[in-house]
Amino acid sequence: MKKDFFKYQAQTSPHPLAIEISHAKGSYIYDTDGKAHLDFVAGVSANSLGHNNSKVTTAIKNQLDAYSHVMVYGEFIQKPQVALCKILAENSPENLNSVYITNSGTEATEGALKLAKRVTSRSEIIAAKNSYHGNTMGAMSVSGVERQNQAFRPLVPGSKFIEFNNEADLEKITHKTAAVILETIQGGAGFIEPQNDFLTKVKKKCDEVCALLILDEIQTGIGRTGTFWGFENYNVIPDIIITGKGLGGGMPIGAFISSFGMMGLLKDNPKLGHISTFAGHPVIAAAGNATVTEILDQNLLAESVRKEQIIRKFLVHDAIKEIRGKGLMLALIVETPDIAAQIIHQCLKNGLILFFLLFEGRAMRVSPPLNISDQDLEKGCNIILKSMNEVIKQ
Repeated sequence: MKKDFFKYQAQTSPHPLAIEISHAKGSYIYDTDGKAHLDFVAGVSANSLGHNNSKVTTAIKNQLDAYSHVMVYGEFIQKPQVALCKILAENSPENLNSVYITNSGTEATEGALKLAKRVTSRSEIIAAKNSYHGNTMGAMSVSGVERQNQAFRPLVPGSKFIEFNNEADLEKITHKTAAVILETIQGGAGFIEPQNDFLTKVKKKCDEVCALLILDEIQTGIGRTGTFWGFENYNVIPDIIITGKGLGGGMPIGAFISSFGMMGLLKDNPKLGHISTFAGHPVIAAAGNATVTEILDQNLLAESVRKEQIIRKFLVHDAIKEIRGKGLMLALIVETPDIAAQIIHQCLKNGLILFFLLFEGRAMRVSPPLNISDQDLEKGCNIILKSMNEVIKQ
């Protein structure tokens, strides 16, 4: 199978990890040689409840027995879609009460950008340098890393960029601006948190010029940072939320959320202003509803905060210069990208899966399932420390 993987499947990087997967359960992934790999990545923050969670699996099977795809999104009343929209709205600020489910986070970004232009009748979008919002042409146009974008230009025009946490740059937000789109915590850049009420100040500036604030919660949302939405940690309420990743419990999904009044503008002038065949697929929506319900029922928001403290307590090592992030969205920063790569590969040999961040080579991602046991969390931390010592010795 490995030979066919390299022969037939399009590759996304020069050196994929290429673990041949047999099965996965809980916080472990098993390869075809029978080796268990403790998973500290969770499908890049997507498997909120680990692998093969019984609640999610049961919801998928039950929905498959009832019906699968029946009609393009928004035309038929389908219980899984309605239930997911309702639980998301009920756990969002009052003004964020209308949900459009999508197939992925990057599609949610596209929908949010379209909505902002429709609401404001403006075209300028302001985003942050070193940001990442997805890989479609629109999402790339508001992702601020030129080495990723340069090979695919021209992109969608009208984007300008500011520095995250740079208050002086807020003067670039004007009456020409349709929206400012920011990650609540910058992910690919190295899990950079907003400082000095930066997001609050961005929202104030947006309100002054009648622009919208879009917060990308694709990675920070659905409990990963210890609150349902990451922005709840930073005293700000956006006009549009983008979500994805952990929403589906390992299934492909996204959504953008706004007010009922704003979202209603997409259904007329023109009609079908935003449409999708498979968005809100009932099987995927059922998985999403089961995931969110379980996260809330098991109080995994508070667990994310508690488990962050376990990680910070255990992971004390001279090689770790800093631990960035919040909840179970953490990045270990070491001295050089080469050291980070060596530690990641040594951890893999020792039975632990870590991963890189997109744009910060010195970082190692720690984003395990929200329901990982304390025992496995401590086990993984010990493997990291052991691997660091082995790399230093070598």
